[in-house]
Amino acid sequence: MAARRIATGIDIGTHQTKVVVVEEVQGPEGSSLQIIGTGLADSAGMRHGYVVDPADAAAAVRAAKAQAESMTHIPIKNAFLAIGGISLDEIRANGNTVISRADQEITELDIEKAREMAREAAQPNFINRSVLHEIPLGFKVDGTKTLGNPTGMKGTRLEVDYLFITCLTQHLESMNAVVEAADIEVIDQMASPLAGSYVTLTKDQKMKGCLLANIGSETVSIVVYDEGVPISLKVFPMGSTHITDDLALGFKISLEDAERIKLGRLGGNMYPRKKVEEIIAIRFRTLFELIDKHLRAIGRRGNLPAGIVLSGGGSGQGTISDIAKGALNLPARIADLKLSSDTKVRDATWAVAYGLALWGLTGETETTKKTQFTDVRKSVQDFFKQFMP
Repeated sequence: MAARRIATGIDIGTHQTKVVVVEEVQGPEGSSLQIIGTGLADSAGMRHGYVVDPADAAAAVRAAKAQAESMTHIPIKNAFLAIGGISLDEIRANGNTVISRADQEITELDIEKAREMAREAAQPNFINRSVLHEIPLGFKVDGTKTLGNPTGMKGTRLEVDYLFITCLTQHLESMNAVVEAADIEVIDQMASPLAGSYVTLTKDQKMKGCLLANIGSETVSIVVYDEGVPISLKVFPMGSTHITDDLALGFKISLEDAERIKLGRLGGNMYPRKKVEEIIAIRFRTLFELIDKHLRAIGRRGNLPAGIVLSGGGSGQGTISDIAKGALNLPARIADLKLSSDTKVRDATWAVAYGLALWGLTGETETTKKTQFTDVRKSVQDFFKQFMP
């Protein structure tokens, strides 16, 4: 009997820790991917996505793991881990090289040399940081932009622009240690915004240009796509708990009551809905101003035809899509995972863990077409090759 192909994704957020287990299942119409187990636990020992108490954080992972194992009846021994938090950042660098072959034909070796030069140029920014992903944004041959992979073209000089997605090494190591303390081996890591985009954005949206914003409890992470490539990633130290703080200050009430108001569980004449919505709207406008400023900095302000897609626990707040539309001058909508009704994953707050598990099995961005599967580790290594222009 062939070994079962199973992958697990782990998303350790400030508020919740989620585990999703996905299996490749053979059916009459070929292979499909099914969620066979999920686990959810309240996070502890986390602040702004950082680990502040490893023992508490590991206990949450163990609790979520136990839930998932009770559903799958399979021990979870390894997993793919999401890396989020405000230490995530991006670095852009350019690399260039002289074509090595006498006939001036560009080979993979030339592309690798240009990548090494880009990495060398970015090296001063890597102090105390680890590179999670290296993504080629575009190539030029003798100063002219190429439409696609330049391998096989002829020229004398090759240039490449690279996007390096990094995080603090200390943060990466502490996240890995937390998962390993729950007796789970970390196969590989992926930046949370990319993992979420894996299942909340379509190929068409990524090609036309869009922004995915994941609103967590203490951070908001964004990833911007254009022509199918992630061209920018940013994390802002603001989240849904700031709305709770604003409501507590606005009404002079406890944080517990403010949270209940935010969730719509407390209302009445003392807490008029209009004032509640005004307080929430002010916070969201502040957030979207930060996003707008970032889009202006990367030259994509008002120029993403597929608009902004909102996900995460804070995306369900009131008229957030209308506020985003007005503030960013872009189409806006709430993320939809398009899952079957019998799944345990009910909304886009599970997107990161779910995307990680799919990434582990396929290494692809399209989850509808399933053909031949390769070794899990090989699929991980091949994943970012899709971003070659």
